[in-house]
Amino acid sequence: MNATSPVPPPPAWEELVSTALLGTDRRTPAGAAPGWTAPSALLDAAAAETVRRRAGLRPGPAAPLLEPAAEDPRPALPIAAARRLSLLLADRPGGGAGGRRGTAPDLMELLPQWLTAVNARGFAAPPESLPALLDAARGRTDLRLAALEFAGPRALWLARLNPDWRFALRATPGGGTALPGPAERQRVETLWQEGLFAERVTLLTSIRFRDPDAARELLSATWSTERAEDRLMFLDSLRTGLGARDEPFLEQALADRSRNVRATAAELLSALPGSALAARMAVRAGTCVAVDHTGDTPTLVVEAPHECDAAMERDGVSAKAPPGRGERSWWFGQLVEAAPLATWQVRLGGRTPEQIVALPVADDWLGELHAAWCRAAVRQRDADWSRALLGAPSSPGAGGPGAVSLAERAKLLGTLPVAERAGWVAGFIAAHGLSEAFQLLGVCAVPWATPLGRSVVDALNIARDAGSYPWSFSGVMGLAERCLDPAEATRLDALLAVPDEREDASPGAGGYWAEAFQRLGRTLRLRAVMAEELELPQGRRRGSSGQHPPARPGMPPLGEFEEGAP
Repeated sequence: MNATSPVPPPPAWEELVSTALLGTDRRTPAGAAPGWTAPSALLDAAAAETVRRRAGLRPGPAAPLLEPAAEDPRPALPIAAARRLSLLLADRPGGGAGGRRGTAPDLMELLPQWLTAVNARGFAAPPESLPALLDAARGRTDLRLAALEFAGPRALWLARLNPDWRFALRATPGGGTALPGPAERQRVETLWQEGLFAERVTLLTSIRFRDPDAARELLSATWSTERAEDRLMFLDSLRTGLGARDEPFLEQALADRSRNVRATAAELLSALPGSALAARMAVRAGTCVAVDHTGDTPTLVVEAPHECDAAMERDGVSAKAPPGRGERSWWFGQLVEAAPLATWQVRLGGRTPEQIVALPVADDWLGELHAAWCRAAVRQRDADWSRALLGAPSSPGAGGPGAVSLAERAKLLGTLPVAERAGWVAGFIAAHGLSEAFQLLGVCAVPWATPLGRSVVDALNIARDAGSYPWSFSGVMGLAERCLDPAEATRLDALLAVPDEREDASPGAGGYWAEAFQRLGRTLRLRAVMAEELELPQGRRRGSSGQHPPARPGMPPLGEFEEGAP
Protein backbone atom coordinates (compact mmCIF):
# COMPACT_ATOMS: atom_id res chain seq x y z
CA MET A 1 0.00 0.00 0.00
CA ASN A 2 1.58 3.34 -1.08
CA ALA A 3 1.31 6.68 0.66
CA THR A 4 -1.51 7.85 -1.55
CA SER A 5 -3.75 4.77 -0.97
CA PRO A 6 -6.73 5.47 1.26
CA VAL A 7 -6.85 3.65 4.65
CA PRO A 8 -9.77 1.19 4.67
CA PRO A 9 -12.45 2.10 7.19
CA PRO A 10 -12.67 -0.14 10.23
CA PRO A 11 -15.19 -2.93 9.79
CA ALA A 12 -18.55 -2.42 11.45
CA TRP A 13 -19.24 -4.48 14.55
CA GLU A 14 -22.15 -6.23 12.87
CA GLU A 15 -19.88 -7.25 10.01
CA LEU A 16 -17.38 -8.77 12.43
CA VAL A 17 -20.12 -10.71 14.18
CA SER A 18 -21.43 -12.06 10.86
CA THR A 19 -17.92 -13.14 9.84
CA ALA A 20 -17.43 -14.92 13.16
CA LEU A 21 -20.74 -16.75 12.79
CA LEU A 22 -20.08 -17.83 9.20
CA GLY A 23 -16.42 -18.66 9.78
CA THR A 24 -13.29 -17.24 8.12
CA ASP A 25 -13.26 -20.14 5.65
CA ARG A 26 -16.45 -18.77 4.11
CA ARG A 27 -15.92 -15.06 4.64
CA THR A 28 -12.54 -13.32 4.89
CA PRO A 29 -12.36 -10.34 7.28
CA ALA A 30 -12.07 -6.97 5.52
CA GLY A 31 -8.43 -5.99 4.90
CA ALA A 32 -7.11 -9.49 5.67
CA ALA A 33 -5.69 -12.16 3.39
CA PRO A 34 -7.52 -15.46 3.14
CA GLY A 35 -5.90 -18.47 4.70
CA TRP A 36 -4.63 -19.53 8.10
CA THR A 37 -4.00 -15.93 9.24
CA ALA A 38 -7.65 -14.92 8.77
CA PRO A 39 -8.87 -16.05 12.27
CA SER A 40 -6.14 -14.02 14.00
CA ALA A 41 -6.96 -11.01 11.82
CA LEU A 42 -10.63 -11.33 12.81
CA LEU A 43 -9.82 -11.41 16.53
CA ASP A 44 -7.46 -8.41 16.16
CA ALA A 45 -10.14 -6.44 14.36
CA ALA A 46 -12.72 -7.37 17.01
CA ALA A 47 -10.37 -6.28 19.82
CA ALA A 48 -9.66 -2.94 18.12
CA GLU A 49 -13.36 -2.34 17.47
CA THR A 50 -14.17 -3.17 21.09
CA VAL A 51 -11.74 -0.54 22.33
CA ARG A 52 -13.10 1.98 19.84
CA ARG A 53 -16.71 1.32 20.90
CA ARG A 54 -15.90 1.64 24.60
CA ALA A 55 -13.87 4.81 24.09
CA GLY A 56 -16.70 6.38 22.17
CA LEU A 57 -19.32 5.83 24.86
CA ARG A 58 -20.67 8.94 26.48
CA PRO A 59 -21.05 8.75 30.24
CA GLY A 60 -24.65 8.25 31.23
CA PRO A 61 -26.47 9.78 34.16
CA ALA A 62 -25.53 8.35 37.52
CA ALA A 63 -27.85 5.63 38.71
CA PRO A 64 -29.73 6.45 41.91
CA LEU A 65 -28.50 4.74 45.02
CA LEU A 66 -30.49 1.74 46.13
CA GLU A 67 -32.92 2.26 48.93
CA PRO A 68 -31.63 0.36 51.97
CA ALA A 69 -33.43 -2.80 53.00
CA ALA A 70 -36.06 -2.49 55.67
CA GLU A 71 -34.93 -3.13 59.20
CA ASP A 72 -35.77 -6.49 60.71
CA PRO A 73 -36.98 -5.81 64.26
CA ARG A 74 -36.72 -9.42 65.39
CA PRO A 75 -33.93 -10.48 67.78
CA ALA A 76 -30.68 -11.77 66.33
CA LEU A 77 -30.09 -15.49 66.08
CA PRO A 78 -27.79 -16.87 68.81
CA ILE A 79 -24.20 -17.26 67.63
CA ALA A 80 -24.17 -21.05 67.96
CA ALA A 81 -27.45 -21.35 66.06
CA ALA A 82 -26.10 -19.04 63.33
CA ARG A 83 -23.11 -21.33 62.90
CA ARG A 84 -25.48 -24.29 62.73
CA LEU A 85 -27.48 -22.58 60.01
CA SER A 86 -24.33 -22.16 57.92
CA LEU A 87 -23.62 -25.88 58.23
CA LEU A 88 -27.20 -26.82 57.34
CA LEU A 89 -27.16 -24.63 54.24
CA ALA A 90 -23.70 -25.79 53.16
CA ASP A 91 -24.67 -29.47 53.27
CA ARG A 92 -25.71 -31.04 49.99
CA PRO A 93 -27.82 -34.19 49.76
CA GLY A 94 -25.90 -37.25 48.76
CA GLY A 95 -27.28 -40.39 47.18
CA GLY A 96 -30.89 -41.47 47.05
CA ALA A 97 -32.76 -42.24 50.22
CA GLY A 98 -32.79 -45.94 49.41
CA GLY A 99 -29.02 -46.36 49.48
CA ARG A 100 -27.53 -43.74 51.77
CA ARG A 101 -24.66 -45.19 53.76
CA GLY A 102 -22.44 -43.91 56.54
CA THR A 103 -23.13 -42.66 60.03
CA ALA A 104 -23.25 -38.89 59.36
CA PRO A 105 -26.63 -37.17 59.80
CA ASP A 106 -28.29 -35.79 56.67
CA LEU A 107 -28.27 -32.09 57.50
CA MET A 108 -30.48 -30.99 54.60
CA GLU A 109 -33.25 -33.23 55.90
CA LEU A 110 -33.05 -31.47 59.27
CA LEU A 111 -33.32 -27.98 57.78
CA PRO A 112 -37.16 -27.90 57.47
CA GLN A 113 -37.81 -28.60 61.15
CA TRP A 114 -34.94 -26.32 62.20
CA LEU A 115 -36.61 -23.48 60.26
CA THR A 116 -39.95 -24.25 61.89
CA ALA A 117 -38.38 -24.20 65.35
CA VAL A 118 -36.49 -20.95 64.76
CA ASN A 119 -39.61 -19.26 63.37
CA ALA A 120 -41.55 -20.32 66.47
CA ARG A 121 -38.97 -18.50 68.55
CA GLY A 122 -39.14 -15.34 66.43
CA PHE A 123 -35.47 -14.93 65.54
CA ALA A 124 -34.21 -12.99 62.50
CA ALA A 125 -31.94 -14.59 59.91
CA PRO A 126 -28.31 -13.39 59.85
CA PRO A 127 -27.93 -11.10 56.79
CA GLU A 128 -24.91 -13.02 55.50
CA SER A 129 -26.98 -16.24 55.36
CA LEU A 130 -29.74 -14.82 53.15
CA PRO A 131 -28.24 -15.67 49.72
CA ALA A 132 -27.69 -19.32 50.67
CA LEU A 133 -31.11 -19.46 52.33
CA LEU A 134 -32.81 -18.13 49.19
CA ASP A 135 -30.87 -20.56 47.01
CA ALA A 136 -32.00 -23.45 49.20
CA ALA A 137 -35.63 -22.28 49.05
CA ARG A 138 -35.38 -21.90 45.28
CA GLY A 139 -34.31 -25.54 44.92
CA ARG A 140 -36.83 -26.97 47.41
CA THR A 141 -40.39 -25.74 47.34
CA ASP A 142 -41.11 -27.46 50.66
CA LEU A 143 -38.73 -24.98 52.32
CA ARG A 144 -40.13 -21.79 50.82
CA LEU A 145 -42.77 -20.71 53.30
CA ALA A 146 -40.62 -21.33 56.37
CA ALA A 147 -37.47 -19.96 54.70
CA LEU A 148 -39.16 -16.71 53.61
CA GLU A 149 -40.69 -16.21 57.05
CA PHE A 150 -37.27 -16.62 58.64
CA ALA A 151 -35.53 -14.46 56.02
CA GLY A 152 -37.90 -11.54 56.61
CA PRO A 153 -38.02 -8.22 54.69
CA ARG A 154 -34.36 -8.29 53.68
CA ALA A 155 -34.98 -11.35 51.52
CA LEU A 156 -37.61 -9.44 49.54
CA TRP A 157 -35.13 -6.61 49.05
CA LEU A 158 -32.58 -9.05 47.65
CA ALA A 159 -35.19 -10.80 45.50
CA ARG A 160 -35.82 -7.57 43.58
CA LEU A 161 -32.14 -7.53 42.57
CA ASN A 162 -31.73 -11.15 41.46
CA PRO A 163 -34.07 -12.82 38.96
CA ASP A 164 -33.23 -16.25 40.43
CA TRP A 165 -34.98 -15.23 43.64
CA ARG A 166 -38.13 -13.73 42.13
CA PHE A 167 -40.14 -16.60 43.58
CA ALA A 168 -39.93 -14.75 46.91
CA LEU A 169 -41.88 -11.85 45.42
CA ARG A 170 -44.48 -14.13 43.86
CA ALA A 171 -44.98 -15.91 47.17
CA THR A 172 -45.67 -12.65 48.99
CA PRO A 173 -48.96 -10.82 48.33
CA GLY A 174 -48.68 -7.26 47.11
CA GLY A 175 -45.25 -7.70 45.54
CA GLY A 176 -43.43 -7.95 48.82
CA THR A 177 -45.64 -5.78 50.98
CA ALA A 178 -47.48 -7.00 54.02
CA LEU A 179 -51.07 -8.14 53.75
CA PRO A 180 -53.58 -5.39 54.54
CA GLY A 181 -55.02 -5.54 58.03
CA PRO A 182 -58.71 -5.97 58.91
CA ALA A 183 -59.25 -2.21 59.18
CA GLU A 184 -57.55 -1.36 55.87
CA ARG A 185 -60.64 -1.73 53.74
CA GLN A 186 -59.32 0.34 50.85
CA ARG A 187 -56.10 -1.69 50.58
CA VAL A 188 -58.08 -4.92 50.75
CA GLU A 189 -60.40 -3.73 47.99
CA THR A 190 -57.53 -2.54 45.80
CA LEU A 191 -55.55 -5.78 46.14
CA TRP A 192 -58.68 -7.84 45.51
CA GLN A 193 -59.62 -5.87 42.41
CA GLU A 194 -56.15 -5.31 40.93
CA GLY A 195 -53.85 -7.97 42.38
CA LEU A 196 -52.42 -10.98 40.60
CA PHE A 197 -54.33 -14.23 40.93
CA ALA A 198 -51.88 -15.70 43.48
CA GLU A 199 -52.08 -12.50 45.52
CA ARG A 200 -55.87 -12.61 45.52
CA VAL A 201 -55.93 -16.26 46.63
CA THR A 202 -53.54 -15.50 49.48
CA LEU A 203 -55.55 -12.43 50.48
CA LEU A 204 -58.84 -14.34 50.48
CA THR A 205 -57.31 -17.20 52.50
CA SER A 206 -55.90 -14.75 55.04
CA ILE A 207 -59.21 -12.92 55.48
CA ARG A 208 -61.07 -16.21 55.66
CA PHE A 209 -58.87 -17.34 58.53
CA ARG A 210 -59.68 -14.32 60.69
CA ASP A 211 -63.18 -13.38 59.45
CA PRO A 212 -65.01 -16.07 57.41
CA ASP A 213 -68.02 -13.86 56.69
CA ALA A 214 -65.91 -10.98 55.36
CA ALA A 215 -64.04 -13.33 53.01
CA ARG A 216 -67.25 -14.79 51.65
CA GLU A 217 -68.73 -11.33 51.08
CA LEU A 218 -65.56 -10.23 49.28
CA LEU A 219 -65.76 -13.24 46.99
CA SER A 220 -69.49 -12.87 46.43
CA ALA A 221 -69.07 -9.28 45.20
CA THR A 222 -67.00 -10.35 42.16
CA TRP A 223 -68.16 -13.95 41.77
CA SER A 224 -70.10 -13.48 38.55
CA THR A 225 -67.16 -11.82 36.77
CA GLU A 226 -64.47 -14.37 37.73
CA ARG A 227 -63.12 -16.99 35.35
CA ALA A 228 -64.24 -20.58 35.95
CA GLU A 229 -60.78 -21.80 36.94
CA ASP A 230 -60.41 -18.86 39.33
CA ARG A 231 -63.85 -19.48 40.86
CA LEU A 232 -62.76 -23.04 41.61
CA MET A 233 -59.65 -21.95 43.49
CA PHE A 234 -61.50 -19.21 45.35
CA LEU A 235 -64.25 -21.61 46.35
CA ASP A 236 -61.68 -24.04 47.71
CA SER A 237 -60.51 -21.38 50.17
CA LEU A 238 -63.91 -21.58 51.90
CA ARG A 239 -62.87 -24.90 53.45
CA THR A 240 -61.23 -22.82 56.17
CA GLY A 241 -63.88 -21.88 58.71
CA LEU A 242 -66.66 -23.62 56.77
CA GLY A 243 -69.98 -23.13 58.54
CA ALA A 244 -73.74 -22.92 58.16
CA ARG A 245 -73.58 -19.23 57.17
CA ASP A 246 -71.83 -20.28 53.95
CA GLU A 247 -74.73 -22.44 52.80
CA PRO A 248 -76.72 -19.82 50.79
CA PHE A 249 -73.64 -18.87 48.78
CA LEU A 250 -72.72 -22.51 48.16
CA GLU A 251 -76.29 -23.34 47.12
CA GLN A 252 -76.03 -20.64 44.46
CA ALA A 253 -72.73 -22.14 43.30
CA LEU A 254 -74.56 -25.43 42.61
CA ALA A 255 -75.98 -23.72 39.51
CA ASP A 256 -72.55 -22.58 38.27
CA ARG A 257 -71.62 -23.01 34.61
CA SER A 258 -68.51 -25.03 35.52
CA ARG A 259 -68.98 -28.68 36.43
CA ASN A 260 -65.90 -28.59 38.68
CA VAL A 261 -67.24 -25.59 40.57
CA ARG A 262 -70.57 -27.33 41.07
CA ALA A 263 -68.83 -30.47 42.33
CA THR A 264 -66.71 -28.51 44.82
CA ALA A 265 -69.74 -26.59 46.09
CA ALA A 266 -71.59 -29.87 46.59
CA GLU A 267 -68.64 -31.37 48.45
CA LEU A 268 -68.49 -28.39 50.82
CA LEU A 269 -72.23 -28.53 51.43
CA SER A 270 -72.09 -32.25 52.17
CA ALA A 271 -69.46 -31.48 54.84
CA LEU A 272 -72.21 -29.48 56.60
CA PRO A 273 -74.49 -32.20 58.02
CA GLY A 274 -77.26 -29.67 58.63
CA SER A 275 -77.36 -28.32 55.07
CA ALA A 276 -80.29 -28.78 52.71
CA LEU A 277 -78.07 -30.67 50.26
CA ALA A 278 -77.01 -33.10 53.00
CA ALA A 279 -80.68 -33.69 53.80
CA ARG A 280 -81.46 -34.40 50.14
CA MET A 281 -78.54 -36.81 49.94
CA ALA A 282 -79.67 -38.52 53.15
CA VAL A 283 -83.07 -39.23 51.60
CA ARG A 284 -81.53 -40.59 48.40
CA ALA A 285 -78.92 -42.74 50.17
CA GLY A 286 -81.45 -43.96 52.72
CA THR A 287 -83.61 -45.50 50.01
CA CYS A 288 -80.61 -47.53 48.82
CA VAL A 289 -79.71 -49.32 52.08
CA ALA A 290 -81.94 -51.32 54.42
CA VAL A 291 -81.69 -54.10 57.02
CA ASP A 292 -82.99 -57.53 56.04
CA HIS A 293 -84.31 -59.35 59.12
CA THR A 294 -85.56 -62.45 57.28
CA GLY A 295 -82.40 -64.47 57.86
CA ASP A 296 -80.74 -65.70 61.02
CA THR A 297 -78.53 -62.58 61.14
CA PRO A 298 -79.60 -59.04 60.29
CA THR A 299 -77.97 -58.18 56.96
CA LEU A 300 -77.61 -54.94 55.03
CA VAL A 301 -79.06 -55.05 51.53
CA VAL A 302 -78.21 -52.50 48.86
CA GLU A 303 -80.35 -51.33 45.96
CA ALA A 304 -78.27 -48.89 43.96
CA PRO A 305 -80.03 -46.10 42.01
CA HIS A 306 -81.12 -46.99 38.48
CA GLU A 307 -80.57 -43.50 37.05
CA CYS A 308 -78.82 -40.22 37.74
CA ASP A 309 -81.45 -37.55 37.25
CA ALA A 310 -80.91 -33.81 36.79
CA ALA A 311 -81.52 -33.08 40.48
CA MET A 312 -78.78 -35.53 41.47
CA GLU A 313 -76.39 -33.96 38.99
CA ARG A 314 -77.16 -30.49 40.34
CA ASP A 315 -76.28 -31.75 43.81
CA GLY A 316 -72.85 -32.83 42.65
CA VAL A 317 -73.36 -36.44 41.55
CA SER A 318 -71.22 -37.16 38.50
CA ALA A 319 -73.29 -39.09 35.98
CA LYS A 320 -70.41 -40.55 33.96
CA ALA A 321 -68.61 -43.38 35.71
CA PRO A 322 -64.84 -43.73 35.31
CA PRO A 323 -63.52 -46.61 33.19
CA GLY A 324 -63.95 -49.96 34.87
CA ARG A 325 -66.73 -48.84 37.21
CA GLY A 326 -70.38 -49.69 36.90
CA GLU A 327 -72.70 -46.69 36.69
CA ARG A 328 -75.02 -47.80 39.47
CA SER A 329 -72.23 -48.50 41.97
CA TRP A 330 -70.61 -45.17 41.00
CA TRP A 331 -73.82 -43.25 41.70
CA PHE A 332 -74.43 -45.20 44.91
CA GLY A 333 -70.97 -44.44 46.30
CA GLN A 334 -71.41 -40.71 45.70
CA LEU A 335 -74.79 -40.66 47.47
CA VAL A 336 -73.50 -42.48 50.56
CA GLU A 337 -70.37 -40.35 50.67
CA ALA A 338 -72.40 -37.13 50.73
CA ALA A 339 -75.07 -38.26 53.22
CA PRO A 340 -74.69 -37.25 56.90
CA LEU A 341 -73.38 -40.21 58.88
CA ALA A 342 -75.98 -39.60 61.57
CA THR A 343 -78.53 -40.71 58.96
CA TRP A 344 -77.50 -44.33 59.29
CA GLN A 345 -77.97 -44.59 63.04
CA VAL A 346 -81.57 -43.44 62.59
CA ARG A 347 -82.12 -45.45 59.42
CA LEU A 348 -80.62 -48.69 60.76
CA GLY A 349 -82.43 -49.11 64.06
CA GLY A 350 -80.40 -46.88 66.37
CA ARG A 351 -77.25 -48.98 66.05
CA THR A 352 -73.89 -47.47 66.90
CA PRO A 353 -71.27 -46.97 64.17
CA GLU A 354 -69.39 -50.07 65.42
CA GLN A 355 -72.55 -52.16 65.21
CA ILE A 356 -73.41 -50.86 61.75
CA VAL A 357 -69.93 -51.54 60.38
CA ALA A 358 -70.05 -55.07 61.84
CA LEU A 359 -73.25 -55.97 59.96
CA PRO A 360 -72.80 -58.32 56.99
CA VAL A 361 -73.63 -56.85 53.59
CA ALA A 362 -75.36 -58.90 50.92
CA ASP A 363 -74.37 -59.36 47.28
CA ASP A 364 -70.74 -58.19 47.49
CA TRP A 365 -71.67 -54.59 48.26
CA LEU A 366 -69.55 -54.47 51.45
CA GLY A 367 -66.45 -52.97 49.84
CA GLU A 368 -68.37 -50.24 48.01
CA LEU A 369 -70.50 -49.34 51.03
CA HIS A 370 -67.63 -49.22 53.53
CA ALA A 371 -65.38 -47.30 51.17
CA ALA A 372 -68.10 -44.64 50.81
CA TRP A 373 -68.49 -44.49 54.59
CA CYS A 374 -64.72 -44.01 54.87
CA ARG A 375 -64.87 -41.00 52.56
CA ALA A 376 -67.85 -39.61 54.46
CA ALA A 377 -66.07 -39.96 57.82
CA VAL A 378 -63.06 -38.08 56.48
CA ARG A 379 -65.16 -35.36 54.88
CA GLN A 380 -67.32 -34.85 57.97
CA ARG A 381 -64.38 -35.29 60.40
CA ASP A 382 -66.38 -37.87 62.35
CA ALA A 383 -64.03 -39.57 64.83
CA ASP A 384 -66.62 -42.14 66.00
CA TRP A 385 -67.16 -43.47 62.51
CA SER A 386 -63.42 -43.39 61.83
CA ARG A 387 -62.79 -45.58 64.88
CA ALA A 388 -65.45 -48.03 63.76
CA LEU A 389 -64.10 -48.24 60.22
CA LEU A 390 -60.49 -48.54 61.34
CA GLY A 391 -61.22 -51.30 63.81
CA ALA A 392 -58.61 -52.55 66.24
CA PRO A 393 -55.04 -52.05 65.02
CA SER A 394 -54.32 -55.72 65.64
CA SER A 395 -57.30 -56.96 63.61
CA PRO A 396 -56.71 -59.23 60.59
CA GLY A 397 -56.41 -57.35 57.34
CA ALA A 398 -54.58 -54.57 59.12
CA GLY A 399 -57.28 -52.08 59.76
CA GLY A 400 -60.84 -53.33 59.97
CA PRO A 401 -63.51 -54.04 57.39
CA GLY A 402 -63.96 -50.47 56.15
CA ALA A 403 -60.34 -49.62 55.46
CA VAL A 404 -59.96 -50.45 51.79
CA SER A 405 -56.40 -49.16 51.45
CA LEU A 406 -53.52 -47.68 53.36
CA ALA A 407 -54.47 -44.29 51.96
CA GLU A 408 -57.99 -44.59 53.40
CA ARG A 409 -56.63 -45.69 56.75
CA ALA A 410 -54.24 -42.73 56.84
CA LYS A 411 -57.12 -40.34 56.10
CA LEU A 412 -59.32 -41.91 58.79
CA LEU A 413 -56.49 -41.60 61.31
CA GLY A 414 -56.28 -37.89 60.49
CA THR A 415 -59.71 -37.36 62.09
CA LEU A 416 -58.62 -38.78 65.46
CA PRO A 417 -56.96 -36.86 68.32
CA VAL A 418 -53.17 -36.76 68.14
CA ALA A 419 -52.51 -39.11 71.06
CA GLU A 420 -55.08 -41.65 69.89
CA ARG A 421 -53.68 -41.55 66.39
CA ALA A 422 -50.17 -42.33 67.63
CA GLY A 423 -51.46 -45.12 69.85
CA TRP A 424 -53.34 -46.77 67.00
CA VAL A 425 -50.30 -46.71 64.72
CA ALA A 426 -48.11 -48.07 67.51
CA GLY A 427 -50.52 -50.97 67.93
CA PHE A 428 -50.59 -51.52 64.18
CA ILE A 429 -46.78 -51.72 64.05
CA ALA A 430 -46.66 -54.09 67.02
CA ALA A 431 -49.12 -56.41 65.29
CA HIS A 432 -48.11 -56.12 61.63
CA GLY A 433 -44.57 -54.73 61.56
CA LEU A 434 -43.29 -51.88 59.44
CA SER A 435 -43.95 -53.19 55.95
CA GLU A 436 -47.18 -51.18 55.57
CA ALA A 437 -46.66 -48.54 58.25
CA PHE A 438 -44.79 -45.84 56.32
CA GLN A 439 -47.90 -44.03 55.07
CA LEU A 440 -49.57 -44.27 58.47
CA LEU A 441 -46.53 -42.79 60.22
CA GLY A 442 -46.83 -39.76 57.97
CA VAL A 443 -50.05 -38.60 59.67
CA CYS A 444 -48.63 -38.78 63.21
CA ALA A 445 -47.58 -35.64 65.06
CA VAL A 446 -43.86 -34.95 65.36
CA PRO A 447 -41.93 -35.73 67.47
CA TRP A 448 -43.54 -39.13 67.77
CA ALA A 449 -45.13 -39.96 71.09
CA THR A 450 -43.04 -42.28 73.25
CA PRO A 451 -45.12 -45.46 72.64
CA LEU A 452 -45.05 -44.89 68.89
CA GLY A 453 -41.33 -44.15 68.79
CA ARG A 454 -40.51 -47.22 70.80
CA SER A 455 -42.71 -49.43 68.63
CA VAL A 456 -40.82 -48.22 65.54
CA VAL A 457 -37.40 -48.88 67.11
CA ASP A 458 -38.50 -52.30 68.36
CA ALA A 459 -39.85 -53.23 64.92
CA LEU A 460 -36.59 -52.15 63.26
CA ASN A 461 -34.65 -54.24 65.76
CA ILE A 462 -36.87 -57.25 65.10
CA ALA A 463 -36.39 -56.83 61.35
CA ARG A 464 -32.63 -56.71 61.84
CA ASP A 465 -32.57 -59.81 64.04
CA ALA A 466 -34.73 -61.65 61.51
CA GLY A 467 -32.14 -61.05 58.79
CA SER A 468 -34.55 -58.94 56.73
CA TYR A 469 -33.33 -57.17 53.63
CA PRO A 470 -32.15 -53.91 55.22
CA TRP A 471 -32.63 -51.47 52.35
CA SER A 472 -36.39 -52.06 52.34
CA PHE A 473 -36.54 -50.24 55.71
CA SER A 474 -34.41 -47.26 54.72
CA GLY A 475 -37.51 -45.06 54.25
CA VAL A 476 -38.75 -45.75 57.78
CA MET A 477 -35.22 -45.26 59.13
CA GLY A 478 -34.99 -41.87 57.42
CA LEU A 479 -38.39 -40.93 58.82
CA ALA A 480 -37.26 -41.96 62.30
CA GLU A 481 -34.22 -39.68 62.05
CA ARG A 482 -36.54 -36.69 61.63
CA CYS A 483 -39.47 -37.74 63.81
CA LEU A 484 -38.23 -39.72 66.82
CA ASP A 485 -38.02 -37.83 70.08
CA PRO A 486 -34.33 -37.02 70.68
CA ALA A 487 -34.75 -38.45 74.19
CA GLU A 488 -34.91 -41.91 72.59
CA ALA A 489 -31.23 -41.73 71.57
CA THR A 490 -30.05 -43.54 74.68
CA ARG A 491 -32.24 -46.55 73.87
CA LEU A 492 -30.29 -47.05 70.64
CA ASP A 493 -26.93 -47.65 72.29
CA ALA A 494 -27.58 -51.36 72.56
CA LEU A 495 -28.24 -51.59 68.80
CA LEU A 496 -25.02 -50.04 67.52
CA ALA A 497 -22.83 -53.16 67.34
CA VAL A 498 -22.55 -55.15 64.12
CA PRO A 499 -24.58 -58.32 64.71
CA ASP A 500 -23.52 -61.80 63.67
CA GLU A 501 -25.03 -62.40 60.25
CA ARG A 502 -27.38 -65.32 59.83
CA GLU A 503 -26.86 -67.73 56.98
CA ASP A 504 -30.09 -66.67 55.31
CA ALA A 505 -29.46 -62.92 55.79
CA SER A 506 -28.68 -60.54 52.94
CA PRO A 507 -24.92 -60.14 52.39
CA GLY A 508 -23.63 -57.12 54.27
CA ALA A 509 -26.95 -56.62 56.07
CA GLY A 510 -25.37 -56.53 59.51
CA GLY A 511 -23.03 -53.73 58.59
CA TYR A 512 -25.84 -51.73 57.01
CA TRP A 513 -28.06 -52.09 60.07
CA ALA A 514 -25.23 -51.03 62.40
CA GLU A 515 -24.51 -47.95 60.26
CA ALA A 516 -28.19 -47.06 60.09
CA PHE A 517 -28.66 -47.28 63.87
CA GLN A 518 -25.46 -45.29 64.46
CA ARG A 519 -26.68 -42.60 62.07
CA LEU A 520 -30.07 -42.57 63.77
CA GLY A 521 -28.49 -42.13 67.20
CA ARG A 522 -26.13 -39.39 66.01
CA THR A 523 -28.99 -37.57 64.29
CA LEU A 524 -31.15 -37.62 67.41
CA ARG A 525 -28.30 -36.28 69.54
CA LEU A 526 -27.63 -33.59 66.94
CA ARG A 527 -31.28 -32.53 67.01
CA ALA A 528 -31.06 -32.21 70.79
CA VAL A 529 -27.96 -30.01 70.47
CA MET A 530 -29.65 -27.89 67.79
CA ALA A 531 -32.59 -27.30 70.12
CA GLU A 532 -30.24 -26.20 72.90
CA GLU A 533 -28.49 -23.79 70.53
CA LEU A 534 -31.74 -21.91 70.00
CA GLU A 535 -32.13 -21.29 73.72
CA LEU A 536 -30.24 -18.35 75.26
CA PRO A 537 -30.05 -17.12 78.85
CA GLN A 538 -32.74 -14.50 79.33
CA GLY A 539 -30.23 -11.70 79.80
CA ARG A 540 -28.52 -12.41 76.47
CA ARG A 541 -31.54 -12.82 74.23
CA ARG A 542 -31.54 -9.40 72.64
CA GLY A 543 -31.81 -8.21 69.11
CA SER A 544 -30.59 -5.08 67.37
CA SER A 545 -33.22 -3.08 69.20
CA GLY A 546 -32.00 -4.32 72.56
CA GLN A 547 -35.46 -5.61 73.41
CA HIS A 548 -36.33 -9.07 74.55
CA PRO A 549 -38.40 -11.03 72.02
CA PRO A 550 -42.02 -11.50 72.99
CA ALA A 551 -42.94 -14.78 74.57
CA ARG A 552 -44.83 -17.16 72.32
CA PRO A 553 -47.39 -19.39 74.00
CA GLY A 554 -46.94 -23.04 73.20
CA MET A 555 -43.55 -22.57 71.56
CA PRO A 556 -42.50 -26.05 70.41
CA PRO A 557 -39.07 -27.61 70.86
CA LEU A 558 -37.14 -28.56 67.77
CA GLY A 559 -39.08 -31.16 65.85
CA GLU A 560 -42.52 -30.19 67.11
CA PHE A 561 -44.16 -28.77 64.05
CA GLU A 562 -47.35 -29.30 62.08
CA GLU A 563 -48.92 -32.71 62.24
CA GLY A 564 -48.29 -35.02 59.36
CA ALA A 565 -45.33 -33.05 58.02
CA PRO A 566 -42.15 -34.90 59.05
